[in-house]
Amino acid sequence: MKPLAAIPIRDLQNVSGVFTDVDDTITTHGRLTSEALAGVESLVAAGIRVVPVTGGPAGWCDHIARAWNVDAVIGEGGAFYFRLDRATGKLIRRFWFDDQTRAEKRQLMEAARDSVLNEFPGVSLSPDQPYRELDLAIEVRNAKGWRVPEPVVEDICSILRRRGMTTKVSSIHINAYFGDYDKLAMARLAAFELWQERLEETRDRWLFIGDSTNDAAMFEFFPLSVGVANVRSVLDRLPVPPAYVTPGEGGAGFAQAARALLAARA
Repeated sequence: MKPLAAIPIRDLQNVSGVFTDVDDTITTHGRLTSEALAGVESLVAAGIRVVPVTGGPAGWCDHIARAWNVDAVIGEGGAFYFRLDRATGKLIRRFWFDDQTRAEKRQLMEAARDSVLNEFPGVSLSPDQPYRELDLAIEVRNAKGWRVPEPVVEDICSILRRRGMTTKVSSIHINAYFGDYDKLAMARLAAFELWQERLEETRDRWLFIGDSTNDAAMFEFFPLSVGVANVRSVLDRLPVPPAYVTPGEGGAGFAQAARALLAARA
């Protein structure tokens, strides 16, 4: 990885949109700082599209789409995108699956949830699980900093994969779901449906910012991929690291990337 300052100015000047992870990328230890939110606002004010791409639940994404000044939000690891039509105030909700398929997937997800909780008594679901549509979120780190041991995380993932689920491990959760989508697949769909862009042709006009293993596909796909400094803790589990890294962690690193982008455009 090269330092953020090594990104060529011409590459930054060509950027028209930012895809960004949320947990531990825009947030810092679970908190949204004023510095990070100001970074989002300044990008949008400069005419740069901002699309958070998160493993976070539909309930959070509903709020982000309505309350944050962003162009769209992708949630639950690629299960959907939400976009607020500011002219009408209507929230557009686009899911990977139709209503009937979502209901079937939820039943399968609930069975998988019960299996894991019965087999691993000390393991708990994310507190935001009631607000999720298609994603089973199992905590690997609690508010006090305790982490589920890596061998246990792998055992849980193995059980879920045997049930046919896709598993992704972020900095805070095991995320498991039934389907072949991921953050990148939904980013492609959103870009095409919302802005008539084929990301295979325009990916050099997007910057991606992330921090975790569930960002791997995005790091690999986008030439301008940036990890906030805490990405260093998962480099041994990333098949392709981000091309650049910020000096700061979490929201501070996101704000640094936003300022670099705006300075190049200025």
